[in-house]
Amino acid sequence: MSDCVYTMLLCLLFVGAFGADHDTTVCEMLGSPGFPLLAKEGDLIIGGAFSIHTQVSNPPLSFTDTPDPLKCSRINFREFRFAQTMIFAIEEINNSSSLLPNISVGYKVFDSCGSTLASTRAVMGLMNGEERTLRKTCSSQSSVQAIIGASESSSTIVMLQMCGIFQIPVISYFATCACLSNRKEYPSFFRTIPSDYYQSRALAKLVKHLGWTWVGAVRSDNDYGNNGMATFIAAANLEGVCIEYSEAISRTDPSEQVARVVRVILGGSARVLVAFLSYSEMDALLEEALNQNLTGLQWVGSESWITAGHLTNKRYSAILTGSMGFTIRKTKIAGLQEFLLQVNPSQDPQNDVLREFWEATFDCSFQPSLHGQTQCSGSERLQDISNPFTDVSELRISNNVYKAVYAVAHALHNMLKCGQSGEVVNQSCAWKDHLAEPKQVVKHLQRVNFTLWSGERVYFDGNGDPAATYELVNWQKNREGETVFVAVGSYDASLPNGKQFTMNGINITWAAETLKRPQSVCSESCPPGFRQAVIKGKPICCFSCIACAAGEIGNLNNSAECSQCPLEYWSNENHSQCVPKVIEFLSFGETMGALLTTFSLFGASLTVVVLCVFFRFRHTPLVKASNSELSFLLLFSLTLCFLCSLTFIGQPTEWSCMLRHTAFGITFALCMSCVLAKTIAVVIAFKAKRPANTVPQCSLPLQRTSVLSCTLLQVLVCMLWLTLAPPFPYKNAAHATERIILECDVGSPVGFWAVLGYIGLLAALCFILAFLARKLPDNFNEAKFITFSMLIFCAVWVTFIPTYVSSPGKFTVAVEIFAILASSFGLLFCIYAPKCYILLLKPERNTKKDMMGRNQ
Repeated sequence: MSDCVYTMLLCLLFVGAFGADHDTTVCEMLGSPGFPLLAKEGDLIIGGAFSIHTQVSNPPLSFTDTPDPLKCSRINFREFRFAQTMIFAIEEINNSSSLLPNISVGYKVFDSCGSTLASTRAVMGLMNGEERTLRKTCSSQSSVQAIIGASESSSTIVMLQMCGIFQIPVISYFATCACLSNRKEYPSFFRTIPSDYYQSRALAKLVKHLGWTWVGAVRSDNDYGNNGMATFIAAANLEGVCIEYSEAISRTDPSEQVARVVRVILGGSARVLVAFLSYSEMDALLEEALNQNLTGLQWVGSESWITAGHLTNKRYSAILTGSMGFTIRKTKIAGLQEFLLQVNPSQDPQNDVLREFWEATFDCSFQPSLHGQTQCSGSERLQDISNPFTDVSELRISNNVYKAVYAVAHALHNMLKCGQSGEVVNQSCAWKDHLAEPKQVVKHLQRVNFTLWSGERVYFDGNGDPAATYELVNWQKNREGETVFVAVGSYDASLPNGKQFTMNGINITWAAETLKRPQSVCSESCPPGFRQAVIKGKPICCFSCIACAAGEIGNLNNSAECSQCPLEYWSNENHSQCVPKVIEFLSFGETMGALLTTFSLFGASLTVVVLCVFFRFRHTPLVKASNSELSFLLLFSLTLCFLCSLTFIGQPTEWSCMLRHTAFGITFALCMSCVLAKTIAVVIAFKAKRPANTVPQCSLPLQRTSVLSCTLLQVLVCMLWLTLAPPFPYKNAAHATERIILECDVGSPVGFWAVLGYIGLLAALCFILAFLARKLPDNFNEAKFITFSMLIFCAVWVTFIPTYVSSPGKFTVAVEIFAILASSFGLLFCIYAPKCYILLLKPERNTKKDMMGRNQ
């Protein structure tokens, strides 16, 4: 329950306890509601509550003596202009033939003094009339049909908690607290200024848009500041903006409290200050900021002070130049300036507030002064004065007052069924006292929907709020050096998210000492290739930058996480983008590939040379004794073995993968078949009972058949392999993370090892037979050379198996090529080197006698 409700209950309690003849302390402190500061009689009365004064006396409460009544001082020109704008709108309505015809509208304007206690006194005066009612019977009819006001959210809440009981509508022109949109608590409240719910969210989007993620905050310690800042902080957190500090001040705080807040601001690292302050707290903060030389900050203000003209003087320019904030759109009200300039004490010589306004404006006095102060004549000209009262260049809140009055008038017009008789001329209203009950006004206020002469549409949503549209203003200097408010953007809450906030590209003036957009961050931005790592115990805006791991990238500034590159991509050196992985395979161009190619071609060439030598000496006993047909076939197969290694070099393709393994398997099977047949021929030759016939003629078909059958069996195995599961090119990205190994997958491991196993079987048979024939005559012991060649062959391929399985990448292919070349060179040198030695270097030994020699 609020202070004002407690005050009413206390008044009633004391009156009930002590009788009507005893006044109470609290009631005396409130004082009589008194007379309104400005008033005019009429058929219908619109009340007004304005903070015409800004200082309120705080009488001592001893509870032994009657306290002095509340007294307000220091006139507020801006609020006085608001009150006069209300009167101007009412006079326009009275002069209108289309709105409330034949009905006169009066007004009562009370001073809320920007205080909840004074607002209580004002609302009591508006509801009850001009006399005390504690000693009389209260009438059921309020003295006003609606109340315009107040400026402060806290004062408005106090007024609503009292007059809301009687359903008297309150239309505020400047109370922005989002809490007032609660229809359950405040069913009779309306306003012509958007809720702070939207302003706070707009401010959060503004600081995020400008890259300010580390800001300070200061607020008024009242409903306006606390609710508005709470909404801003919640919205800022969603936008990724962190609040370094959030301080609160009140205009009634001692100077030490305000000084402490300024010291907090000075000690902070944030270069942007969001000030959600009413103009009175803003005044107190700026005075202390001057004392402590608080400069160089970028101010972001709420609409309460961001267009306050009295703050644009040179005294505060070093502090506030470049300030930014959202405010409602300004407009022009035709005839208002002329009306304001006509205000004069002569209009009502007994009106104290008019005399006070005149004295404050011209720094004179209507009373004779002993201190030599200028005497007011009343003939001074307001046209010669420039102050917040006469300045109509920024009609924003004044327009809200204007709209509020017209909203009440349209509601009354519809309620009284004015002009609904079908007549166009001399329209009239169905005037009855009971029709003007406040609760009926509330009902019709909710339905108003009209357009002003300026083209602005006025209506209220279900919560009594208007459409939330703002313009972003920036404090800039014009050519004369005066501070002006320049619109640099806008915010429209009715648009879809993402399109609500826009900036129009106009050059922005920043804080005086920065001259360019200030940077306000807790931690410097993480460049691409790094990610943010939250520092324990600090807000999320404070972070360290950690480089992305291998294979991960951060392609934006301030990446929260590094992104994993796709399987076939890898991070570049800066970890800022994914680039295709290096594809690795054994190529002809690299050193290893070139060396293996050279050895392969050398081996093939050497085999061809040996073939030519044997062909040259084909009629000699040595070549004949070596079974020339098998020798030529073996040399041909060795040539193919050397050349098939070339199919393993180069980029694997579908055809090359099938060719390399099948060519390898068939050529080596042919080679081993020839060696096996040759071994069998040697054994048969030296075991024959007719030594004169070295190679029996009957064995030739057998040799050919064995070679053909052994080779065809391997061909059959290869055909099955290629048919069922052929080898294919495969990108191996699992073995090495930073590169792709392009290799040939064997397709079917069974087929691959079957081909190798078959070659190994033939080699084993050759080795066994040659080993058994190793003790044949030394003059022609070809079995011994075959034994050595098979020993080398088997050693190479037995070593190949573990090396092949464990070798990475292209080295797997290199190992296989090395095994092919090594085994081929072993066969070539072990079997043919001794024969070439005799044919070329020892021709005298190439005789039949030497070939037929036997050991004794």
